[in-house]
Amino acid sequence: MTQTPIQYDAIILGAGGAGLMCAAVAGQRGRRVLLIDHAEEPGKKILISGGGRCNFTNIHTAADRYLSANKHFAKSALSRYSAQDFIALVNRHGIAWHEKTLGQLFCDGSAKQIVAMLLDECPDDAVTLSLGHSITDISHRDAQYHVEYGGKSASAPSLVIATGGPSIPKMGATGFAYDIARQFGLKVVEPRPALVPLTLGGEETLFRSLSGVSAPVIASCGKTAFREAALFTHKGLSGPAILQISSYWRHGEPVSINFLPDAKPDWLTELKREQPRQSLGKAMNERLPTRLAETLLERIMLTGDLGNMSDRKLEEVARKLSGWRFMPNGTEGYAKAEVTAGGISTAELSSKNMEARQMPGLYAIGEAVDVTGWLGGYNFQWAWASGWAAAQTL
Repeated sequence: MTQTPIQYDAIILGAGGAGLMCAAVAGQRGRRVLLIDHAEEPGKKILISGGGRCNFTNIHTAADRYLSANKHFAKSALSRYSAQDFIALVNRHGIAWHEKTLGQLFCDGSAKQIVAMLLDECPDDAVTLSLGHSITDISHRDAQYHVEYGGKSASAPSLVIATGGPSIPKMGATGFAYDIARQFGLKVVEPRPALVPLTLGGEETLFRSLSGVSAPVIASCGKTAFREAALFTHKGLSGPAILQISSYWRHGEPVSINFLPDAKPDWLTELKREQPRQSLGKAMNERLPTRLAETLLERIMLTGDLGNMSDRKLEEVARKLSGWRFMPNGTEGYAKAEVTAGGISTAELSSKNMEARQMPGLYAIGEAVDVTGWLGGYNFQWAWASGWAAAQTL
């Protein structure tokens, strides 16, 4: 038999980045908070991120680096709690960090420092942390949210959904956030894996033989393009450029790869004038990893010296190398996806404090919401900012 409900000011479901941030800030504002997670330890995604060093934010954070059905939704929270605000918090805790490429910030030491910092920020007298307990029931009556978990019962006028999305299920990730949202009448934008490797099939399985080969490229899909490294795998394509473009890719669409992002369109015809006796194979070998050059040359089906090839043919080869079309047949799914795109519809929420418009006291933050950042610390910054925004009104 469940006990008499313990009364709190707010119940937060999910002790990941967004939930921890929200609990800390609400606790510091004097709110009595219950933070529940079915995992045995808090911040599990934080701990594995950035190779265990946590890519905790990006100094180039801006709303245009997020995908959402409402591209303006993230602006309010991101502007009110910025990357600089989180950096100041990290500095205050004496955590050493460094910048890698493209504004990505990492701990010098361990991601454990970020989790420890967030827990330290939670006042002991305000935040109760309950780990290793599954939630068995959630209901709403008499202007209170009632939660049953691990044989206990709690009530509060505010309930925060911070349970993330289904990416990386081996860590216990599920679509629980969407079940709660639908229970209370909130719409959900179809979730899908994002920041995920793409798979190749059909004739393109030949490229799988390049597994382990990496090259700097520009990957594009539609009007979106990213310049970073691409990596061939035994299933298809990965690497930062591919993970980035995967969030924009839809089944049936091609992904275009520019294997020579610094080459001029007429580089081959120019080379033909300068070195007519150089072979096409050698010209490609000098600019691309050997195995990649050989595989592309096989597909181009053109051999011999540049001087024996027409300008038109060489221009066509240059065009191919700067816009090689792949037709992925899928992704590696939630198991390999760093985040989930889609989620609780932003049309249901206030962009100022993340509260449901039609359901007072119900909030959704972090990855559970239809806001998905680029690779490189953007999703953590959304977790901190949306958690902070909700905490202002709990």
